Parts: sequence; structure tokens; C-alpha cells
Amino acid sequence: MTELVALLSTGKGTWSEVIKLMNSQEWDKIFLITNEFGSTTFKKNENMEFIVINQNESIELLIDHIQKQLKERISGTEVALNLISGTGKEHMAVLSALLKTGVGIRLITHTINGIKEI
Repeated sequence: MTELVALLSTGKGTWSEVIKLMNSQEWDKIFLITNEFGSTTFKKNENMEFIVINQNESIELLIDHIQKQLKERISGTEVALNLISGTGKEHMAVLSALLKTGVGIRLITHTINGIKEI
């Protein structure tokens, strides 16, 4: 199995895609990068961890915060990544943080036929 990293932020209907991804297969662990609102509103599963960010911080601080949190928690050498939700700044921060941890990244999305690697 794989660990899933997903951004859970802004964008109409994007939370439903994240939920579909989470439920479409068994994940070793799920890391949701979200803001304070997402961490208090989104129903947490037992194998899920929130990485709470303040999207008003500089991109450098976002990258550093996300990298430290993921580096301590990711156990494998590759993660499945979904960035359907969020802003460009958040996308850049997540990508940069993951690349700096040294893990491989598979970009995934949910389609009517299930998970698809893109």
C-alpha cells in the first residue's frame, strides 16, 4: 500500500474528490494538508493525520512547516499526491516540501473508473 498526501483547502467540490480518493482504496496513512477550518470541519479517519497550515504565511515558511511535518511522518519511499484542492501557492509549497524530503511522487486523481495516475 501507499501513503496518500492530499491538499484539503479551497475550491468548490474539491473536498468530495479527496473523500473519494480516501475511500477508493486502503492507504497505509493519509496526510491531509489543510487550514484550521479544514482540521475542525473535516471528519477524521483513524489512519489520517492533519498537517495544519496558515496559508497567509510566506511560501518559505509554508514549505518549511510542511516538510518538517511530512519528513517525520512518511514511512515509505513514495507517496500518492493529489492537489485538486487549494491555491497555486499551496500547491507549490506542498510540491517543494515533498521534493525536499526525497520521496517519490505519483500524481493521482479520482475518475469514474477509480483512481488514475496522471
